[in-house]
Amino acid sequence: MPERFAIIDPPAGISGDMLLGALIAAGAPRAWLEALPVRLGCPEVTIELSDADRCGIRAQRVLVRLPGGESESPADLPPQAHAHPHAHPHDHSHPHDHSHAERGPHAGDRHPGSHHHPHRHIGELIELIRRADLSPWVRERAVQAFELLGAAEGAVHGVPAHEVALHEVGALDALVDIVGGIEGFEQLGITRIHARPVALGDGWVRAAHGVMAVPAPATAILTEGLEIGPNGPVSGEATTPTGAVLLRVLSGGPPPERWRAVTGGAWGAGGRNPAAYPNALRLIVAEAADEAGEVVVLSTDVDDLNPEYVEPLREALFAAGALDVQTWPTSGKKGRSGLRVEAVASPSEAEAVEAALFRNSTTSGVRRARLERRTLPRTIIDVPAEDGSLVRVKLVDTGSGVRAKPEYDDIIALAGRTGRPAHLLARELQERAMRSAAEKARAGRDHPNRES
Repeated sequence: MPERFAIIDPPAGISGDMLLGALIAAGAPRAWLEALPVRLGCPEVTIELSDADRCGIRAQRVLVRLPGGESESPADLPPQAHAHPHAHPHDHSHPHDHSHAERGPHAGDRHPGSHHHPHRHIGELIELIRRADLSPWVRERAVQAFELLGAAEGAVHGVPAHEVALHEVGALDALVDIVGGIEGFEQLGITRIHARPVALGDGWVRAAHGVMAVPAPATAILTEGLEIGPNGPVSGEATTPTGAVLLRVLSGGPPPERWRAVTGGAWGAGGRNPAAYPNALRLIVAEAADEAGEVVVLSTDVDDLNPEYVEPLREALFAAGALDVQTWPTSGKKGRSGLRVEAVASPSEAEAVEAALFRNSTTSGVRRARLERRTLPRTIIDVPAEDGSLVRVKLVDTGSGVRAKPEYDDIIALAGRTGRPAHLLARELQERAMRSAAEKARAGRDHPNRES
């Protein structure tokens, strides 16, 4: 089964709360997010979840609150402060979420009376993350995010990174947003994440020491290396420092050339609701489309590779993105027995597959050829097995019917658990999948207008 990955789509920008909302909309458990503050050592913090409408799009809204009901709120500009013709008081794309180096190390200075709050330093927040019950994958990225955040804010204001101070509301909001924005993908079973170009917005934003042009200094630092997209109708600060740093630690770059959406309608709402555009972040769960129309065939002949290491080579090629790998014996010069290895990859994955072929074999040269590839439409379904587990089954539409093939690894694992012969289990699951496909097809014919 193709590996599932996520695509962050931020045409209206990104903030921590927008990403949390999109993760919940994509299926991350609400109970997980509501319990997160306690795991982070902040039992006084509560999570407020609600549905929101953004220009007709249903989105999930997430708000982090302290006991007094306080939360991060937008820093509206007074009308006279709008020097940009397209910046309007209520067109900020979402609340400014917390760290805001551009508003001074003490971000709380933005809100009347907020200077009465205690402050927390970046170093203190990092220690909370290190002590929390988190997986190594989450902890590493969360610590990296706060280190980047502190470095950016410190560079702007001449403060050591770990000594950058945030007011209490902003600090705890940042803690939940960053850890939750990372761990939410783990909750979805996804650790491979891509991102489309991000909008930064334009106009002006309120800061502790006045009004600054968008993107403000710390945000500009944190978006270094990210692909920036057009702003379109977005005015004000579209991408906040927290949103930018989450992209930095999560994204592996643009999505592959070909992919298939598994979930395409998960939206996280921003705090603003402008009339001109949907102020929301979209999260797409996808899988690679094996049926690439054009492929690169990589082949080589080796005569000094121990046959015991052919299978690790094959696994490495698949892990690098190969669509298919074939090997067969050959007879080389001077009568030496050899092996031909041929890997098929999409153009976007060809370099990685070629590198894996060099790294995991004894070859010193690889032949490349571009070919057209035509395949039948296919889908993957989960079929219940006798022990209650799910077995992945590939359905191929031949045009005159459907073929089904259970996933080999799932069948072998099921045989190991049940003690039954793998070939019998495969036949049973194949028949079950065929019946399920036939029933679904009949239901579609009986109710042509019903949503699937």
